Amino acid sequence: MPTIQAREYYSQQVHYLRKSIGFADDGVELTMGVIPSGSVILKALSGINVDVAFDAGTTNTVNMGTSADDNLYGTVLAAGAIAFVPLDETVAMTVAADTTMTVTVVLTGTAATVGNGEALIAYIPDNDG
Repeated sequence: MPTIQAREYYSQQVHYLRKSIGFADDGVELTMGVIPSGSVILKALSGINVDVAFDAGTTNTVNMGTSADDNLYGTVLAAGAIAFVPLDETVAMTVAADTTMTVTVVLTGTAATVGNGEALIAYIPDNDG
């Protein structure tokens, strides 16, 4: 598998990672990308945007985190209705090292037949020097 480089533009601006998610991704930890060391995650602008509500029989949720902790930033974000659902965890929003961001769809009960959206992480890299 090729190495994924941290994404940082040359100018000062808000950066982001975006990953499509769908009901077929149930239980799969998807890699969104890598945030560079020292970046600040913008919690209010990060989360999931549900375009088509997931319809599993019992639970329709999404976790967002890192390769080391898959729900560090978002735990059981509700995906059963069309909405933007922001990150919900109270943790440090500054990453200490290059950090691989992940998203995992978690569905239970009767198998889902629909559901899709986008996982979004907005961040500002430490490039003021």
